[in-house]
Amino acid sequence: MEQTIEQKLRALWQLQTIHTKIDKIRQVRGELPMEVGDLEDEIAGLETRIEKIRGELDELEDSIVNRRNMIRDAQAAIKKYEGQLNEVKNNREYDAITKEIEIQGLDIQVSEKKIREFEFEIKNKTEAYENTQATLETAKKDLEVKKGELDTITGETQKEEDEFLKQADEAETEIEDRLIRVYRRLRTSYKNGLAVVSIDRDSCSGCHNKIPPQMQLEIRQRKKIIVCEHCGRILVDEALVQEAESPAVA
Repeated sequence: MEQTIEQKLRALWQLQTIHTKIDKIRQVRGELPMEVGDLEDEIAGLETRIEKIRGELDELEDSIVNRRNMIRDAQAAIKKYEGQLNEVKNNREYDAITKEIEIQGLDIQVSEKKIREFEFEIKNKTEAYENTQATLETAKKDLEVKKGELDTITGETQKEEDEFLKQADEAETEIEDRLIRVYRRLRTSYKNGLAVVSIDRDSCSGCHNKIPPQMQLEIRQRKKIIVCEHCGRILVDEALVQEAESPAVA
């Protein structure tokens, strides 16, 4: 059976009332869910950074080992070349061996310089590693506290919220799809989630703009669905609100 406009308005107001109760429950949790999510993201980022620094430290340590091996090889080569100097037969051979000794000596100097640079980098990265570890530990402790707070609040309110969500689902079945789509769009358009509002002191209680007397009269007649010409919210009259709330008061 086709619903009257008044029945549609009552159904929409009932749905809005239920969603407002859900919104209030979620407001009790405040920013905690977002804070928990941000901390989880921060921890994931810190862990990735720590892993990256650890990999860079390993590479630097490997580079130092390689450079020390190069120095050892160069020193062994110099010792060998110095032994050959005693056996040279002409100046050309002497110059060639001396040149090799000089090259090996330069290689040692380069490797020693590189080792100092690597050690300096290790010092800086180790400091960064330790600072990041400390930040990570602090973030983990903060997350544990925030999760505990959220779990406590959620535990206290979840049952009530689940019941209201069930009621909202049931209420939606009483409203035609076209109106539900409009309602949902309005709900998501405003931070307070108000899609259906009443007249309050001759004004829209959503945006607080004045409603012309003729429009107020049409709203009270409940012959058509009227939206606020300023904010687009669906408007219901004060009497309908009182009638909807009266059973709860009784």
